Amino acid sequence: MGWTDRYALVFGTTVALLLLAPFVQDALTGLGHQADPVRAGAGLALLGFLYAGYLASARAFGPVALPAADAAWLLLSPLSRRRVLARPALVLLGVAVAGGLALGVSLLAVLGAPPGRTALLVAAALVLGVSATVGGTAVAVLAQAADPWDGWLRLGILAVVVAAVLAALLSGPAGRLAQAVPASLGAALVAACAVAAALAVRLAWARLGRIHARDLLAASTRLDRVATATTMLDPGTLTWIAEDAHWRGRALRSRRWPGLPAPLALAWHDWRRLGRRPGRLAVLLASAALPALAVRAAGGVAPVAVALVAAGALAATASCTVGARRDADDPALARLSGVAPRAALAARALLPALVGGLWLALALAGLAAADGLPGGPWWPLALPAAPALAAGALRMARRPPVDHTMPVVTTPAGPLPTGPTLWALTGADLALLGCLPTLQALLAPSTSLGPTLVAQAGTGTAVLVLYLWRARTR
Repeated sequence: MGWTDRYALVFGTTVALLLLAPFVQDALTGLGHQADPVRAGAGLALLGFLYAGYLASARAFGPVALPAADAAWLLLSPLSRRRVLARPALVLLGVAVAGGLALGVSLLAVLGAPPGRTALLVAAALVLGVSATVGGTAVAVLAQAADPWDGWLRLGILAVVVAAVLAALLSGPAGRLAQAVPASLGAALVAACAVAAALAVRLAWARLGRIHARDLLAASTRLDRVATATTMLDPGTLTWIAEDAHWRGRALRSRRWPGLPAPLALAWHDWRRLGRRPGRLAVLLASAALPALAVRAAGGVAPVAVALVAAGALAATASCTVGARRDADDPALARLSGVAPRAALAARALLPALVGGLWLALALAGLAAADGLPGGPWWPLALPAAPALAAGALRMARRPPVDHTMPVVTTPAGPLPTGPTLWALTGADLALLGCLPTLQALLAPSTSLGPTLVAQAGTGTAVLVLYLWRARTR
């Protein structure tokens, strides 16, 4: 690194700290309270799921990776591998420290702090958060260097998920237990976590030069693809990367194709793909509990919980539209099937509607169980909303790449690039239009759901029928 690189690094870090300082100050000023145990338990469950996702992401992305040029020229050279990997390791350490600080502040905001011990608890929470993220990242580096550590990392992720599930099911006792930890025991726990994290970092630094070149090349390739997709503002590429990386090199058993009508037979591979990944389906359905946890942690139905329900239902629906995306990317191959395009699109809408409706039903049932919605039952709203979700997901699957030639509009909040904005809204606008009665009922809950069910059935069906009728059949 030259002096210009060091200057840019210091200047960028200073600007980032100055921008984040007001938000950190606002978060710290509101910590002098004792949180409700039920809300504290739900918040701990959410933080546990976020931490498990952080560890899973670190394991999936390497975590040590090099830029494309360094991976091609320096990795297989006679240079010391630890020296080549020193800079990416320091960047990874910085990311882990930043994530640990955010985790510590979030933990203190969830549990609260009595006015007399705020400074001490802030320091303990920050040390605990940094120790958790840095130690977890170090274990991920060890897992990349040796297979036995990968098993320990998987076991740790599973333990965090189990603890988060228990905290979600027993939010009241979990919150009271976390708030009743004696000061001496808490200090010993924080010290033990810090020592364990330091030992893990030392061991990871010692094993840094023993990471296999094939693992580093694979991680560097993933990093290069993610960076390219992010730079080009084309997030759709990331899903193709993940999909192709999962199925590449896997040996699948061949089974007889079922005797279904032509449109349904064409859409059958979407059902087979979903059935071949039961773990992903289980995680997808389990994520329907997140809105209920957010409501319990916030102490009532908030717009954030409604946004989580809408975004989660649309994401669950869009995860089952791979066939429609392939048909849109390669229309010539789709024409070889001999199935009418609208009939094929209608057949491909069945699975997204089923999965999206099931996810929405579970989310609404969880909100009602968390006392976030009065009256009920609310889950029947998912059935008439499923067609609108399927229409929005199909439109998302068939949208073209981001058009970066579109103009940038100046707004009071700053410049707004219309190309990425229109790309992000394509599909979501259709689902929002079709689910307006359900969203209105969630934002203004009522004990009578009959009119909402009738209105939702009409708008959901109309949106799907109109989309299939107006869809491009190229």
